[in-house]
Order: sequence, then C-alpha cells, then structure tokens
Amino acid sequence: MVGAGLAGLSAALHLRGAGVDVTVIEEQPTPGGRCPDATIDGYRLDLGPTVLTETDQLATVFAAVGESMDDHLTLRALDPAYVAHFADGSTLPMHSDSRVMHDVVAGFAGQEDAAGYDRFVRHVQRLYDVEFPHFIDRNLDGVHSLIGPALLRLAALRGLGRMDHLIASFFRDERLRQAFSFQSLYVGVPPHKARGMFAVVSAMDLVHGVSYPVGGMYAIVRALAEVAGEHGVDIRLGERVHAVRGSRGGYEVGTDCSTELTDAVVMTCEPDRATTLFTDPRPIRSVAEPSPSCVLLAAGVPAGLPGDGHHHLHFGASLRGALDDITDGRPMRDPSFLVSVPTRTDPTMAPTGADVMYALFPAPARHGRGMEVDWRSLRGSYRDHMLRRLSAAGYAVDDLVGEQLITPQDWDDRGMPWGTPFSSAHTFRQSGPFRQANLIGPRLAFAGSGTTPGVGVPMVLISGRLAAERVLA
Repeated sequence: MVGAGLAGLSAALHLRGAGVDVTVIEEQPTPGGRCPDATIDGYRLDLGPTVLTETDQLATVFAAVGESMDDHLTLRALDPAYVAHFADGSTLPMHSDSRVMHDVVAGFAGQEDAAGYDRFVRHVQRLYDVEFPHFIDRNLDGVHSLIGPALLRLAALRGLGRMDHLIASFFRDERLRQAFSFQSLYVGVPPHKARGMFAVVSAMDLVHGVSYPVGGMYAIVRALAEVAGEHGVDIRLGERVHAVRGSRGGYEVGTDCSTELTDAVVMTCEPDRATTLFTDPRPIRSVAEPSPSCVLLAAGVPAGLPGDGHHHLHFGASLRGALDDITDGRPMRDPSFLVSVPTRTDPTMAPTGADVMYALFPAPARHGRGMEVDWRSLRGSYRDHMLRRLSAAGYAVDDLVGEQLITPQDWDDRGMPWGTPFSSAHTFRQSGPFRQANLIGPRLAFAGSGTTPGVGVPMVLISGRLAAERVLA
C-alpha cells in the first residue's frame, strides 16, 4: 500500500479482513494524507475535509476486520447540517429532516417552493437509489459496463442534463436554487456546468445528513490507523516510495530504506504523480480539467464566536459570477465561502470559552489561466481580503491563535497536482468509466480521489474497498 490517507487505510483494512498481509508505506511522519490536523496552544485544527456524510461507508471499513465503528468513534449528527447566509441578509437553516425542512422552506419562500422541496427530496433520493449501486459502489470496466436499465433510469431522472436546470424545476426562489445546488462544487464543477446526476450529493448531505466526529475529522484517521495496527497491518511512516516495477510475477517497491517484493500494490497518490514511480508504461489518463482549488484559513479564536450552527454557507450577490471568476483564472471578487465552527459541536477542540474557525474560499487551480496568479506575492493581501469578508459576516478575527493559511501554491508545494486538494473535476469526460481507471495492471490498482468513484470522504473510502477487490480478484 502506497499512502496512509483515508483511501489507503480503507484498502488496507479491507485487504486485511480478507486475510492478506498488508504493509502501508507513507512518506509523511503521520498518517492522514489529505486529512491532516495541527494542535497549537490547545486548539485542534482540521486542515482537510470538514464535512462527513454517508457514515455507513465509514462503518463498512471498520466492519471489514470485524470491528464496530461505534467502539472507536463518537459521531454527532449536525442539525442543521448547514446554515445558508444570503447577500440580502436572509438566512436559511438547512435541516436533514424533510418534515422540518418543509416548514422552514414554507416560511422562507412560500408554500409553492415548500412543495417543490418535497418533490426535490423524492427526486434526489431516486437519483441516489439508481446511482449508488450502479455507478458509485462498484468497479467499472469501461463504458459498456454502464449500458443497461440503470442508465435509462438515470436519463429519465434528468441525470444527464444540466444540474442548474434540474434544480430550477423545483425552486422558484433564487436563494433556494443556490442553497440546493452548491454541492456540485464538492465534485469540482459549478452548477451551471455540472450534470444533473451530481444532485445526488444533495441526497448525501441534505437528506441523509451530515455528522461530525468528536475529536475532529482527524479522529477518523487516528481510529482507522489504530485498528489497522491492532489487526496486524504494518504502517511505516516517514518512508518515501521512489519506484514501483514489475518483478517475478509481483512488484518491487523501492523506498528510501529498502526494496520490498510484494504480490500486489495499491497506489493512493494522484495518478499523474504515480507515473514518476513506474519504471514501465501504465495506462494513465491525462487530466484535462482539475477541480478548482481553495484558500483555507484555520485558527483558534480566544474570544469565541457569536451565534449557533456548525457549517455556514455565505453566498455573495452572484454565485454564478463568483464561479465565473474562478473559471477565468482569478480569485473571487465577491466571494461565496464556507465557515465551519467545530467547537459548536465539540467544545474540546479549543480551550474553555474559545472557538475554532475554519474558513474555505474557493480559488482557481494552478492550471490554465489560474497559473497566472502568483499566490506567493498575493498571499498577504488575499489573507486581508478574507479577514475583511469574515469580519463583515460577523466573525471575530482580530485575535487569531495558531493561524494556518493554505493557498493553491501551498497545496502544490505539498505535492497536490495543479495546486488543488480536490483532484480532477467531475466533468462528463472525467467521471465514471471516463475517470482514471483503478485497475492499471495485474494486482496493481489505484485508490483515492483521482480514480473512481471520485472526490469526497465517502468516495475515497469506497475507492479503497474497490481497489482491494481489484487486487483480490
């Protein structure tokens, strides 16, 4: 196993559960990959994903070795899942309980949109019921593996049309259209360019619910790594893999410390990074369009923050305009952004009376016109821009502790292609069977966000299981 992030740990536990001897080699001194954290002056800061959905997928990883997730993690359901803040000053708590949310939408925009919300919930659940078993939770072997009744059902559910048109068919209020379509950004595509099939992400968080693990998102990494160790998985940290080559019916994996002969290899790095490790040609797809990147500011707030709610979505006057800025390769002038306050759910993340704040501002990837942005020189002024926006939104940012600011240049410096932690965008030609295949040789597989099924915590956990199935087969 190359890499001890969520995908690598998932693959390792699924393989170990099948009776395979597993060694995980990770170049960083700690496991976690794109889900790291930092503890500074009593503040625990998550520096990766903050939204956890589809927790059944996480439970499946523990169950692979006969463990119960509940014995290792405490998850708390978030209610509301998000609070949406709009440019006109209105706010919308977004609950996963559809009966509660019906009444909220009725009070916010009227009975017609409340009825539209009811139809929306039924529709995205139907999308989920078609997509999850047929397009997400299985190994795909080319376009022909999709041809069948499920594809016809997906088309009938308008999954192949534009997502913004789909959402508009349920809601008249533009604010509701924004609130129920922003999820396409999770897969790297703005709503006006995304396919309707990606409305399934709304089913995952706004219908099935959002959770938070006590101890922060890194608690997931810690629990998986501990369980893996208890079940005999050898995790070697601080050791870099520099070559993978076929040898004697298996593979030689060369590291800084040794050369290992193994029957199978699962790679969790980005596919284009893996090409530098292979000594013989492999079928690696070139990425035409990476996902947008982000600027992340995480810090402790000693004075605490006002208000309630864990995840807050702040929309600018025009979400489309902000996303067009990113497409045009420039930072958003009127940004829409996410603020998470995990201490609302887990006060142990900060000293008594204090809070932790996590602010994520989408930004262009270091690709195409985005390469023209010099983040090294822009870093200070963009930080000031973020602080002004956060202050205007009601967050106390005058005194921050342990501040962590990560720009697209920093993501690039950390080895993430195109300076984005979100891998390749889920355009039509980079999704499903068109995405980088996870099987690239006999018992040689990819896992992680760069392969199928794609980006997001549940997806990379699934990718680890699918990769394990590949090498076991």
